[in-house]
Amino acid sequence: MIRHHGNRATMRKIPCTMSTQHPDNASLPSWASKEIIANEDEVFEAYYVFSELGCQEQMWDWEGKDVDPHIVRKLLTNHTEYFRENMLGRDIYLTYRVPNPSVEKTEKKILIEALESIPRCYDLAEAFYGKKCHSPVFEVILPFTTSHLEPLRVLACYRTIVEKEEETVNEFEKVSMKSWVGEFKPKSIEVIPLIEDKKSMLNIENLLLNYLKAVKPNYLRVFLARSDPALNYGLFSAVLLVKFALSKMLKVSRKTNLDIFPIIGTGSLPFRGHLTPQNVMNFLEEYAGIKTVTIQSALKYDFSKEKAIQTIKILNRELPKRSFTPMDSEEEKLLEGLIKIFTSAYQSKIEKLSGIINYIANFVPARRARKLHIGLFGYSRKIRRIKLPRAIPFTAALYSLGLPPELIGVNALNNLKENEWKMLEKCYLNWKEDLAFASQFLNLENLNCLLSDRELEKFTKRFGLKEVIREIIKDLEEFESLTGIKLGPRSLTHRKHRNFTNNVLISLAEGKREEITKYIVEAGKIRRSLG
Repeated sequence: MIRHHGNRATMRKIPCTMSTQHPDNASLPSWASKEIIANEDEVFEAYYVFSELGCQEQMWDWEGKDVDPHIVRKLLTNHTEYFRENMLGRDIYLTYRVPNPSVEKTEKKILIEALESIPRCYDLAEAFYGKKCHSPVFEVILPFTTSHLEPLRVLACYRTIVEKEEETVNEFEKVSMKSWVGEFKPKSIEVIPLIEDKKSMLNIENLLLNYLKAVKPNYLRVFLARSDPALNYGLFSAVLLVKFALSKMLKVSRKTNLDIFPIIGTGSLPFRGHLTPQNVMNFLEEYAGIKTVTIQSALKYDFSKEKAIQTIKILNRELPKRSFTPMDSEEEKLLEGLIKIFTSAYQSKIEKLSGIINYIANFVPARRARKLHIGLFGYSRKIRRIKLPRAIPFTAALYSLGLPPELIGVNALNNLKENEWKMLEKCYLNWKEDLAFASQFLNLENLNCLLSDRELEKFTKRFGLKEVIREIIKDLEEFESLTGIKLGPRSLTHRKHRNFTNNVLISLAEGKREEITKYIVEAGKIRRSLG
């Protein structure tokens, strides 16, 4: 049995806003030295989001990218005055996201490197703050958690690192590692499971209960993905999965008498969470019960600094006040049925669109130095294995084509029974507002060109698009009739967006690769998010 014996107080501040390095920004921050934010710029960004934007936590991402392992030393030495007043690990937080060796096949040992850096971070903090310091890093986020055994492995792995202090340096003298290199602190860490796939979200109650049987923490933070579920199962399923997981988590909290603090990973566009300055109050209503939200790059850099600061201030103030009421078992069963309906409608279209999505995603510019990552969609048992890009270039590709991904699979609405409609309205409060926002960026002209334009025929044939585009156009006509939501541009700004997506398609036909990227970025700036 693994128990937590940390040097932290039982009651700690739970951060409401977690800045991340997700590259969904179309615009670049004024302080960026290059188009790709990396290295020293990311170190500065961590200071910037704390000191200027008011974020309470920074995710430091060891998964899928090259990371600076000296982040704590650089923050404390480069911005001494600020961090004297704001203690890392007590007032503001630095949280690692580490690779999951069960999924990461080529660089799985980065997990060890990340964990081994934690005691070194503590030594730096102790030298800076003195003996009353808090560990500047004591939590790690484990992506793709599908079993309680995976976070247990991380805890055990860290324990073996700490236990090295009792080993002797060599066989020739009785000198302990501790006396030579110093004590290893903190003695334990906390693991935040990041739940990303449908099966694990639906099974979250068992996953957490099994974990809590083995670990006796003072509290638990659980991270719910929002973008990957949207990519894999569609907008409706992604929102409903979060609501299902929240209900189950609250039941686990009551059953175990343990505080559980949910985190959600949200971007700016509705497909990825719809967290924007304009939509923040709807967001708080939609995701009541969530205690920490991610502040991704689009929110930080595609809106004015003043609007970003105000949004973060509202979140820091309001998130602790909101609560979620769990569903009864009958409602949860109905919700599972809805998720199945929406997933099926969405996946049947995405499978046919995957070729053109992957092709256009190649032209979406990188905003961070990231390694290749394949979404979970390819692991679905219900369809053939298909590869898709990460959620951000995926979303950007479809918006750039003039087909917002929020609108794919809306045909599922046509056949909902009365009790299913009521459940949808109860669980996804702002679905009409989200779809109304996305629908303004629909470019039906582009879809029709793919069906009829001779210069685009090679793409239509190459990616087998005729049938699926006809299906989607029919779905959209029925959707507009059913909901009364007007499809297409409703302002001059949206018409400008339509023109840029027209240009994406024209440049695609002409083979002008640099222009494709240029127009993708210009369209992204209008909707204030790349993807």
